[in-house]
Amino acid sequence: MANSPSGDSVTDRVVRILETFGTDRTVQTAAQIGRRAGLPSSTAHRLVAELVDSGLLERDDEHRVRLGMRLWELALRGSTALRLRQAALPFMEHVQARVREHTQLAVLEQGAALFLERLSSPASGANITRIAGRLPLHASSSGLVLLAHAPAELQKAVLASPLVALSPETITDAATLRRTLAEVRRDGWVIAPGSIEVVSTGVAVPVRDRGDVVAALSVVLPREAPTAGPLEALRAAAVGIQNVLAADRR
Repeated sequence: MANSPSGDSVTDRVVRILETFGTDRTVQTAAQIGRRAGLPSSTAHRLVAELVDSGLLERDDEHRVRLGMRLWELALRGSTALRLRQAALPFMEHVQARVREHTQLAVLEQGAALFLERLSSPASGANITRIAGRLPLHASSSGLVLLAHAPAELQKAVLASPLVALSPETITDAATLRRTLAEVRRDGWVIAPGSIEVVSTGVAVPVRDRGDVVAALSVVLPREAPTAGPLEALRAAAVGIQNVLAADRR
């Protein structure tokens, strides 16, 4: 891809445009996209128009722009995330029916916990996670499971970086985090009360594929809710998902 006068490629600029969209910002004008992507107005309008023509973005009757269905279609073709989600969903439904709180599936993606699926009941408690949303690895039960089994280089980077508190009980001390990750590897699960919201407890277990941890399966419970039953349900579901993934490879 040809570079702009500033040295960034067309691919870089397109990625920056797409990254301006989020779960809390689904519709924008081309001018807003340009400002948030750090692009000149003329460049932003031209690239947005080309992405609309290709179907990767869509424009509504008020000339506002949103992510296009074609982007979703292309992302799912042959996606390992889709395969994992399809394998996990029936077992997540079993957990959800038993626990009747938030049941979630997350993967490690670019140094964060990326949530692929979430099932909730109308009366489920507090939970800030969203499908396609991200959380820091040190600050959620899913993230702790993923970080505990992440490459050593990533663990070192997280431990050496400032650990931002999402609640008063988020782990922000590197020594405590290191000890917690060792416990996760030893026990095969984590219970994290108050790590994101003080009124909730996260419980998570790893999901493996050919021995490697590829996801974290979790529930978010009210703070004082018992955890033994949900943990049992999660561990059984993780085994079921792993069996389906293994069968798919035969």
